[in-house]
Amino acid sequence: MDITRFHATFFEESRENLAAMEAGLLDMESGGGGGDTIHVVFRAAHSIKGGSATFGFTAIADLTHLLETLLDEARSGKRTLEGVAISALLGSVDALRMLLAAAEHGDAIDQAMLARARAELERLLSGAGAAADIAAPIAAAAAPAASADPQGWSISFEPERSLFLSGNDPLRMLRELEQLGELKVACRDDALPPFAELDPFEAWLAWDLQLIGNVKRSAIEDTFAWVEDQCTLNIEPLAAAAAPAATPPAAPVAAAVPAAAEVPAPASAAPAAAASNARHDAGETTIRVAVDKVDALINLVGELVITQAMLAQRSAELDPGLHEQLLAGLGQLDRNTRDLQEAVMSVRMLPVDFAFSRFPRMVRDIASRLGKKVNLKTSGEGTELDKGVIEKIVDPLVHLVRNAIDHGLETTEQRIAAGKPEAGTVTLSAAHQGGHIIIEVGDDGRGLNRERILAKATERGIPLPENPTDAQVWDLVFAPGFSTAEALTDLSGRGVGMDVVRKNINALGGQVEIRSRHGEGTTVSIRLPLTMAILDGMTVAVGGEVFILPLNVVVESLQPAADHIKTVAGDSRLLRVREDYVPLLDLANHYGLPATRTEAQPIAVVVESQGQRLALEVDELLGQQQVVVKNLERNYRRIAGVAGATILGDGRVALIVDVGSLSTKTQAAPVAITEEYLQGEMAKVIELSKRVRKVA
Repeated sequence: MDITRFHATFFEESRENLAAMEAGLLDMESGGGGGDTIHVVFRAAHSIKGGSATFGFTAIADLTHLLETLLDEARSGKRTLEGVAISALLGSVDALRMLLAAAEHGDAIDQAMLARARAELERLLSGAGAAADIAAPIAAAAAPAASADPQGWSISFEPERSLFLSGNDPLRMLRELEQLGELKVACRDDALPPFAELDPFEAWLAWDLQLIGNVKRSAIEDTFAWVEDQCTLNIEPLAAAAAPAATPPAAPVAAAVPAAAEVPAPASAAPAAAASNARHDAGETTIRVAVDKVDALINLVGELVITQAMLAQRSAELDPGLHEQLLAGLGQLDRNTRDLQEAVMSVRMLPVDFAFSRFPRMVRDIASRLGKKVNLKTSGEGTELDKGVIEKIVDPLVHLVRNAIDHGLETTEQRIAAGKPEAGTVTLSAAHQGGHIIIEVGDDGRGLNRERILAKATERGIPLPENPTDAQVWDLVFAPGFSTAEALTDLSGRGVGMDVVRKNINALGGQVEIRSRHGEGTTVSIRLPLTMAILDGMTVAVGGEVFILPLNVVVESLQPAADHIKTVAGDSRLLRVREDYVPLLDLANHYGLPATRTEAQPIAVVVESQGQRLALEVDELLGQQQVVVKNLERNYRRIAGVAGATILGDGRVALIVDVGSLSTKTQAAPVAITEEYLQGEMAKVIELSKRVRKVA
């Protein structure tokens, strides 16, 4: 059987186990881990060891064997895991990640990193002799006499038929038992069917085993840990199962209970078994699906939404009296389509903990390097966000958390002098707000220094508004190359980062802003759409064409009086909106479209992007609707001032306005898009969409 087809599952499960190990070790280091934490960490390591041995990844199996030995001493009470030991274990987790990547992608193995991890574990194990010698008599004295290990075990092992399909091999388990002591094997083949009915992918054999030697029961249970829910297993002390020499051990009945019911197992085995059962139950209610398949499903639902919108538009022309049943059916189709759309979109939604879970380790390492004491607090980890958005928000969050620790938090001495707790706090939170999610990174450090930022901006020649507000000053840190760091370090000070953070967040259709109070701390707030596949938009008519304005940037719409529009500095215009003046941009003129407006007074839509407000002059407000976003750049090519496209109910293509680029070009000349050029572009895009969708 070609077991390489199970590699992908092994790598995915191993990464999950490494994440569980890391989280458990960090909990233990902080003192927050419960009594079961060590068992969870051990079971994760044992699962990786078993899988890597099965698939022949010897480097992973060898390192995990050392790791498992150290953890086994800890869970049996022979060793206490403290700072140095946990640091070594975390280093081994990093080495295992590297080895997994090497096995999965063929990357080169970092031999220095691997040697360092092995040396740390071996040093800890070799130095444990004295402690183990002292602990062993104490443990022996405290343990009941009945729990003494027998001189051997009788083991009955009957796999389920589907054992091979999970990538497990009984031969590997027999070999592992053979390493524990003298092993006598008797194979039972009474269940084998006639050869014509034999399925080679099913397990038909069972075994009666005698393991002779002073072997702990927990070692035998660990050998079968990967298959304990895929077999009938009976383990009895050899003395209790003794029979005449000619008689083999009795076979267990089909409903045999685990041997723990007859001979008390070590207390440490219970939590591990419970964790395994919990994982087994979870595995029965989940299924792994390739992301490409999910994306294809979402795209098909998007096409269904477009088709449904087209039917709804055409049905509006029908006589309700003559087509009552048809219209009722279309109404039901509308409701079902929306429910289906929401259900399919939820498939791509993941909890934000997918991103948050990597920060405890990062905060620990950075704080250690900087010599600071830092507590990380997270909230809202269960808040769900589109998988594509989560993957792209990780890098900006990493930079913000690093900045909070390096720049935001004071040193321990400074915090004590300021009357603060010696340990600083970094917070990560996520919460839903309407159709968006708000992610905030905060600290209780020194806060931003207004005067220092203004001085650095003046030094770098960055234009400043007159009497800037705090929000405008904080916004200066997003300028390219801006940095107030006095010294260059490997963490920060190069002036590269915050501008990239804003650029990446804007690319996701989000916004970022800073709040800060001197001496109290800083909070960076990120506002993101829940998904990038569906967009709530306002449809507007401009120059005979339809455009979409993302609803998350729309502040309000109004029909201003003539005296509210002022012309300044040549052709630049300003619109008075209550107490403020905002730039006014004619979209038709900007895109080079013909002026089709007949009314003397224009309609203005006030939008806000990157902290700046802008009024867009349009011909007509058509309505509000959800649209399926099509990537124009991937399907055709990039068009200036356009963020994407969508297909309307009548089959026409409507372009989505890139409000962010407009807000930075309000003083620039109109985009060089003539009427013929835009119509030609639109015609090409429409023709392309028709060919793809096969819509006449």
